[in-house]
Amino acid sequence: MLHFLYGDELSTRPALAHSMFKDRAEQFNRRLGWDVYVDRLGEERDEYDKLNPLYVIASGPNGLHEASMRLLPTVGQTMVNDHFLDLTDGVKIQSPVIWECTRFCVSPTTQFNVATKILAAGGKVMAEFSIEHFVGVFDRKMLAVYRRIGSSPTVVGWSKEEQTKVGVGLWKYTSDNYLQLLSKCGLSPIEMELWFVNSGLLERQSSLQRKMVA
Repeated sequence: MLHFLYGDELSTRPALAHSMFKDRAEQFNRRLGWDVYVDRLGEERDEYDKLNPLYVIASGPNGLHEASMRLLPTVGQTMVNDHFLDLTDGVKIQSPVIWECTRFCVSPTTQFNVATKILAAGGKVMAEFSIEHFVGVFDRKMLAVYRRIGSSPTVVGWSKEEQTKVGVGLWKYTSDNYLQLLSKCGLSPIEMELWFVNSGLLERQSSLQRKMVA
């Protein structure tokens, strides 16, 4: 099952949210060795989880997390602009048509094609929200994963430290790549449309925009 949830909606899916943050701790802290905070519940959260981001989450038959990513518009506060300007030559990436994608996470017990499903769902968000690019920070080990999935970024810059090398990249939306991702994960465009429409995301996005204007 696919979920499109804003941060303030995670409380409606407590088991799903807890399993996602636990899998993030497993991936980023224990497997990749990143210096991230893990709380007493074993969950990995940071300050960007407090900004009401949009989470795209795949869950299994048990209702628990299998894969996910976190999205934020770059016109607001983002990780890449706050902490990684050295990788972009000091240039902030800010545009209504560019959103930041971070914390791309896959449960260690899930099947590989679930990661492809998440990226396809991200492509659906891009199409519906008229987003042209995702920007993200990634560990160099993830490049091979992105190549296998069929969604490699254009690298903007790399850190200088070889042992802990991270990069900033841009993922461009194209309808061809979106359809390729759907095919790889075994979903049809109609199936993805049903997941997206049934999530009610467009209605919630419109409501958020009205609140910002008011």
